[in-house]
Amino acid sequence: MENEHLWQKWADGLRRWHLEDFAAWLLESAGPAHLVGAQLVYISQPLLEVFVPNGQLETLAEILEKPSQAQAFVNCLRE
Repeated sequence: MENEHLWQKWADGLRRWHLEDFAAWLLESAGPAHLVGAQLVYISQPLLEVFVPNGQLETLAEILEKPSQAQAFVNCLRE
């Protein structure tokens, strides 16, 4: 997968803060709220691009938009 290196970086950061289980739970339980989250990421993208490296916001929105991507990231968190 093209975003796997970025997912691994995020997973490592979440593990460092002991938030991997919370993030996995949030992704699995949020359901339809993912679409709202993705839209919020897209809307805030022009402002957040100053603080977030290129491509990471789009990757996050993709995870929130596509249930298969969300599940794949959850699997990455639980490795």
